[in-house]
Amino acid sequence: MTSWRTVDIVVASVLGVAFGVVFWQWGVIWAALFSGAVNPAAYLVSGVWLVPGVLAALVIRKPGAALFAETLAAAVSALLGSTWGLDTVASGLMQGAGAELVFAATLYRSFWLPTALLASAGAVAGEWVHDMTIYYAGTAFDVQLAYGAFMLISGVLIAGLGSWLLARAMARTGVLAPFPSGQSQPRV
Repeated sequence: MTSWRTVDIVVASVLGVAFGVVFWQWGVIWAALFSGAVNPAAYLVSGVWLVPGVLAALVIRKPGAALFAETLAAAVSALLGSTWGLDTVASGLMQGAGAELVFAATLYRSFWLPTALLASAGAVAGEWVHDMTIYYAGTAFDVQLAYGAFMLISGVLIAGLGSWLLARAMARTGVLAPFPSGQSQPRV
């Protein structure tokens, strides 16, 4: 079933808004720690920005969940005064689309850990393309690849594994009972 129910929209929106607040605060911290220097290691913590897309898809299991939640989170962050302004929304679109493509490739039928990890890698690809063309276009390609490697490590651990573990923990509480993700524990 691919049509969205009211509960799907509400939960995706709650995830998007909640993570939008997290994004905004994380952006303040990240900018204070890492702005002004070419530092690929700064991206070891960028996986935080990829969580809502992967998590929403794991929970809702419907087409568009990753794109919607990630983009909404970015928009909320931008409205709260993100360091990167409205470009935050473009970044969220790219990241959400990257995760969405992986779930679409499985026809929205696989929500196991490997799929979550691949979806986070898809979000990383969106993040990398966006950031390298907007912020690091003049940076040497080998340094851009280093950024990508650190993004991938962070994305897979924080957004992939972290979202999968969070979805499992939420399912165990019963809060996801209206969703297929709450009715059966996903396998590894």
